[in-house]
Amino acid sequence: MPHHHGATGSWEVSLSITLALFLVAAVYLRVWLHLRSVTKFSAWRAASFWGGLFLIWVAVASPVAALDHELLTVHMIQHLLLMTLAPPLIWLGEPVLVLSRGLPRPVVRVIEPVLQRQLVQHVGRIVARPRFALLASSAALIGWHIPGAFALAMRSETWHFVAHASFLVTGLLFWWPVIQPWPSVARSELSIVLYLFFATLPCDVLSGFLVFCDRVVYTSYLSSSHFFGFSALGDQQCAAALMWTCVTVVYLVAGAILTMQLLSPERAESRVSAMPDFTRNRVEAA
Repeated sequence: MPHHHGATGSWEVSLSITLALFLVAAVYLRVWLHLRSVTKFSAWRAASFWGGLFLIWVAVASPVAALDHELLTVHMIQHLLLMTLAPPLIWLGEPVLVLSRGLPRPVVRVIEPVLQRQLVQHVGRIVARPRFALLASSAALIGWHIPGAFALAMRSETWHFVAHASFLVTGLLFWWPVIQPWPSVARSELSIVLYLFFATLPCDVLSGFLVFCDRVVYTSYLSSSHFFGFSALGDQQCAAALMWTCVTVVYLVAGAILTMQLLSPERAESRVSAMPDFTRNRVEAA
């Protein structure tokens, strides 16, 4: 029998996550309103950031999230929201730039010396590299879909949270070199197009296996109640096809945008001119 999380514990976790996301959104709004009054910080960036937060909420704290023990398809939707859809929206909102300007001064005085340490900067450069991000996201994707690890996350609320957190963190790492938000290092669009191509391979392997497998891989869904008339095997095939299609389309769109930027002679100027004034000055000074 599948082990369902306790209703009280799940409700408390969902409430905590909702409040945390609301707090982040409120801080972002406060700083964005200030930036709008002194710079040309685009409204679409704020909308993108809040959209990313909303998708995270849908994945882990909404009523829909409670169905992930009933349908593998819902679990796959969570994974796609956390790794594929929410992270690029978050980075398009330039959260590092905005939220760093909204932190209280005592907090900034504590954080700045830590960030300036050589070890911290060295680790930051490593995790920002595309190769590291690709390996980390692939490991999270494949690792948590190994049947033993999957069953552990289904049995334990703690490991369930760890799995979701790893999806989100590695998703953010993966999309960092693609979106290149402040203060990332600018990279060649061609190298990132190749990066996106190779990133589809782990997804292709996993989803292809689940689609064409003739048995139910995750046995916890065998005895769970199924909605929409899905059998456990049909649910598995639907979940895998959804992941395969969504990842392919999103990466294809991102690759097409980068390719158009690569072919545009004004790409460097447009990248700088799209930045807020206080950030553009730093780039031009460098």
